[in-house]
Amino acid sequence: MKYTEKISNKLNELLEKNYDAEKGYLNAAENVESPKLKIFFKNRASERSQFAKELRTEILLHGQIPEDDGSFKGTMHRNWMTLKSLFSSNDEEAILEESIRGEKANLEEYKEILLDDVFAPSTKKMLEEQQQKIQAAINLLMVKEELA
Repeated sequence: MKYTEKISNKLNELLEKNYDAEKGYLNAAENVESPKLKIFFKNRASERSQFAKELRTEILLHGQIPEDDGSFKGTMHRNWMTLKSLFSSNDEEAILEESIRGEKANLEEYKEILLDDVFAPSTKKMLEEQQQKIQAAINLLMVKEELA
């Protein structure tokens, strides 16, 4: 199946979002003191790096050019997370809240792109698996927020 530029653009948007999420999680890991949260955020960053690799591969397999970096909006969100953590009385709770907000936005992107039923079965399966892992991360973040 040859992907159109429209489909390629949608996959590239997800690719950028995963670059952003990876950087955001690394930023979060640097701004928390809890060793368990540091590990949790580093694991999420690694997972998003893997998502990005899978998306890049899929885009290349279909003859399109993948993006190389995150989005401006993602950079602004990471900067906001840093500022919010500096001024918050409970840094970890603020970082968890921002992580949940970012993940919910990512989940919506996946839901929206999956409404287009124009993907090769392998691409659709990959997107659905990534979506499920994002939902699992949201669930874990919400539990951690309750415990913070």
